[in-house]
Amino acid sequence: MKAKAQFSVTFLWMAVLFTVCLITSNLLATKVFAIAGDISLPCAVLIFPISYILNDCFTEVYGYRRARLVIWMAFAMNFMVVIFGQLAVCLPAASFWQGGEHFNFVFSMAPRVAAASLLAFLAGSTLNALVLSKMKISSGGRNFGWRAIVSSLAGELCDSLIFMPIAFWGTPMKVLAGMMMVQVSFKVLYEMVILPVTGMVVKRLKAAEEIDAFDRGISYNPFKISDIS
Repeated sequence: MKAKAQFSVTFLWMAVLFTVCLITSNLLATKVFAIAGDISLPCAVLIFPISYILNDCFTEVYGYRRARLVIWMAFAMNFMVVIFGQLAVCLPAASFWQGGEHFNFVFSMAPRVAAASLLAFLAGSTLNALVLSKMKISSGGRNFGWRAIVSSLAGELCDSLIFMPIAFWGTPMKVLAGMMMVQVSFKVLYEMVILPVTGMVVKRLKAAEEIDAFDRGISYNPFKISDIS
């Protein structure tokens, strides 16, 4: 009989935080703020990089298979929020309530943002985890900082190339390209600045959980979520 997978309280808290970050970033993505001149970014960049940092922690400590499970779980919860948001939009507003236009703007855009996020984050986060996992094996577990930066760059670039054109369809190409370049640069710089904290968290997690996964001989199929041992 196959043994049941065991999850620590720390892992569960991190999975919940990951899920909250993803849902929050999708809602914040409905607003775009200006940095300087024609340079603009969706407000999701304020919190979205945290999900990639957590992804690095999951992959580095617990392994690719558990990172894959958390990614799918987060998106399942995200779509649940979208579905209930759409139900709320469809319900007739009370005559005295004045916030209908703004509420509908945020949640009417959510399905497209969520669809873009699903495709982009699934591809980007999977690529991030895959690169980090394979680099860990080839390096013998050394140079986490370098591996985290390279994997994040690959994942963030893939994510932005998919997400931005879908979520902001109709935006002039010049503006969209500028947003993508700034967004990728901002996210990677964000992760580089916070890298010492990420490295410290990873080190303490490995010691506390007494685990340091090496993904040798596993399937990297992104849809094989039942394989979590």
